[in-house]
Amino acid sequence: MTVAACPGCIALAPSVDTARKGVPDTEAAVYLALPQIRCAACIAGVEGVLAKLPSVKAARVNLSAKRVRLVLAPGCDASTALQALNDAGFDAHELDATALRPANDDAGRRLLARAAVAGFAMMNVMAISVAVWSGAGDVTRVMFHWVSAAIALPALAFSAVSFFASAGGALRAGRVNMDVPIALAILLAAATSLYETFAARGAHTWFDAALSLTFFLLVGRYLEHRARATARSAAAELTALELPRATRLTATGRETVDVAMLMPDDRIALAAGARAPVDGIAETAAMVDRSALTGEADPVALAAGDLVCAGEVILGAPLTLRATHRAEDSTLRRLAALVEVAETGKHRYSGIADRAARLYAPVVHGLAAVAFAVWWALTGDLHHAIAVATATLIITCPCALALAIPAVTAAMTGRLFRADVLLKSPTALERLADIDTVVFDKTGTLTEGVAVLPALDSDAASVALSLAQASNHPASRALAASLAGQAPAELRDVVEVAGKGVTALWNGLPVGLVRGEDGPELHLPDRCIPLPLTETPRPGTAALIAALRAGGWQVAMITGDTSARAAALAAKLGIDQIHAGVLPHEKVDLVRGMTEQGRRVLMVGDGLNDTAALAAAHASLAPGSALDAARVASDGVILGGTLGTVAQTLMLARRARSRIKQNLALAVAYNCVAIPVAVMGFATPLMAAAVMSSSSILVVLNALRR
Repeated sequence: MTVAACPGCIALAPSVDTARKGVPDTEAAVYLALPQIRCAACIAGVEGVLAKLPSVKAARVNLSAKRVRLVLAPGCDASTALQALNDAGFDAHELDATALRPANDDAGRRLLARAAVAGFAMMNVMAISVAVWSGAGDVTRVMFHWVSAAIALPALAFSAVSFFASAGGALRAGRVNMDVPIALAILLAAATSLYETFAARGAHTWFDAALSLTFFLLVGRYLEHRARATARSAAAELTALELPRATRLTATGRETVDVAMLMPDDRIALAAGARAPVDGIAETAAMVDRSALTGEADPVALAAGDLVCAGEVILGAPLTLRATHRAEDSTLRRLAALVEVAETGKHRYSGIADRAARLYAPVVHGLAAVAFAVWWALTGDLHHAIAVATATLIITCPCALALAIPAVTAAMTGRLFRADVLLKSPTALERLADIDTVVFDKTGTLTEGVAVLPALDSDAASVALSLAQASNHPASRALAASLAGQAPAELRDVVEVAGKGVTALWNGLPVGLVRGEDGPELHLPDRCIPLPLTETPRPGTAALIAALRAGGWQVAMITGDTSARAAALAAKLGIDQIHAGVLPHEKVDLVRGMTEQGRRVLMVGDGLNDTAALAAAHASLAPGSALDAARVASDGVILGGTLGTVAQTLMLARRARSRIKQNLALAVAYNCVAIPVAVMGFATPLMAAAVMSSSSILVVLNALRR
């Protein structure tokens, strides 16, 4: 089926949510992802396909979310709908509905609702205040004050409850936080206004100031919430790829179970086109599509015994998977957890903000008390002294300082994740901004290996395959791929030495796959066979090196390979710093030597022999195809199939540092100007609320801009 895609409809995507009549929201629903839909014509096509299925009672397509919500007939599952949509040309797969609703979504809705109530009440009270400030008569003025109180007090009780609850909790624990002076300012403005209303003599009240303070603070916190939610949305979408149900193979046949019930060693039946519900081992050879997980566009061939990660799509023939982890320990869940860690980490700038926050409460309360005492002593006007103290409490709110760092961290972490770079360390973003030198491992990182094998007899081929399968070195992986289809030999006492090779016993005799002068060598009891390895640069590597050099970063290559082979590759890629014939411990020494020279090194490597150097570098990245040990040792993982995102990562890290400095400068400059203005009595509580909230919103918008 050919589906037209109208570019003009894409702009309207957020407002399109088309449904057939009679979709009952109360029934249990199944969600299918439709990543290829683009416009209203796509919606009509999807609904036309689903309308023909007796198993589908109703459907609702959400274009902005690229999903369809199905209500199925009793006893039916989503397999028929999935098959029909895929046959019609739509790439559809089932989503876990619970994973699509983040835990903090309710918090966002509450913030928005409270901000809406405060904003609505603020506008009405301000409209009334215009009449008061215009010189309304005594009786009219008092009536307007009572109307303002009737609007403001219930609105404040609802909208400002989070500030009161936070301040109350802090005070009960014997400490103060930033919400204590906020709550005090709101209460002081409301209480003084109520007193003026009861006294029937006040020319003005500050209900509008209390509402404005509440409204603008809630808007700022909602913007911060959205920034954090945006950073997590990509990880949440990956988590949603984990299926809610799976087909488990038992001694008596097949059974459909919740994915949460799957245990390690359970055998799971996966049809062609199905997604793996948990991590597991393939029992037969298979082709998988892991684009949703790593960004790799090309299908990947797996041999029996290879790992399949949750979220990968099985291509070609059906596959039986033996689970290795429970659902909560799957790769997808770990991705979301790592994004959370990276987002909430501490920077060195956080120490500045934290110290300022600790000093904030006593300093602000002291300033407000001094301003109140001085103005009362100078003027004898209690009303004016309270107004100055209230304005001081409001205008010195440290919201801008509190938002300066987390808003930038959340925005940039999410942007990197969508660029296929997953930061694992909470301080990685800051350290990446310091980098001036990028050091690459060669084999498996800058290059892809292809084995060009001589004619091997069956014994040599089987021994070579077994030895290659025992190692995760890129050369071993290339060799194992070229020997696919051979029967592996039975080996004992297999030992891998990083940077040297793999040794074992075969029929009681020593054999090995070791590094030679011109590439891997197969050592058999009676002979040595060279196994040449032809290497080609990874796609986009030359452009990456050029971009790094243009951006001012020095680029070096460290390899255990020969000088001639390293120099040939370096000439192709434009790398002028080469360190060849380097053993694993020497890689660490080289990285540390660069550090001692004052350089900030980013190490990019993928092998066991790179692990120590990755840990020793100022920051480190590993490709998604890297050995597990390398991914664990690194600060981040490049999920895509190319290294092109390394330059983008470094540029975004520098941009994040710049934004943090800008935000801190904005917060400091604001307080240097605003505090004297408030203390000298030039700012009313209403002006203080508007100015303070504007500074917070400005900081968040600066963090979110491209």
